[in-house]
Amino acid sequence: MTTTTSISLTPSLAHQTSFAPESRVWVYTAHRPLTDEEALAAQQTLDVFARQWTAHNQALQAQAEVFQNQFVILMVDETQAGASGCSIDKSVHFLERLGQELGVDFFERMRFAWVENHDLKFANRDELAAHVGSGHISQDTLMVNTLAQSKRELEEKWLVPYGQSWHRRLV
Repeated sequence: MTTTTSISLTPSLAHQTSFAPESRVWVYTAHRPLTDEEALAAQQTLDVFARQWTAHNQALQAQAEVFQNQFVILMVDETQAGASGCSIDKSVHFLERLGQELGVDFFERMRFAWVENHDLKFANRDELAAHVGSGHISQDTLMVNTLAQSKRELEEKWLVPYGQSWHRRLV
């Protein structure tokens, strides 16, 4: 089922000036929109996690954001300390637990978003293919790039035209 949410063009983490452009980013998509109350509770829990997140007993300079009640974005400035495999595992387990508490799956990889009339629209793979096939999504439709891996990509390539996005390989 296609859903809608009003849009802010880029996550606030993209504008975080105290983080290097190469800071690592992970984007997680929720399988359903969070309520405002859930988003607030998730943000508070994420803030605590980010402050306490460590790699090999060294604090990570990290921040997290619930964006548009649909995405969780984690960012680590590795110029200070690098995220290790174990610390990344900690973040995954943390998000699994948070998802269980909220009754939401943050590991939904087949949910895609695009901009339509200043709103974010969401669809699963089959629905996305149908929208592309019908011409509803054109080569110029802005798609959300959930594969952004750095702060720079979050700033510059959060929204990418469908014709230049990785999404076109799926349909």
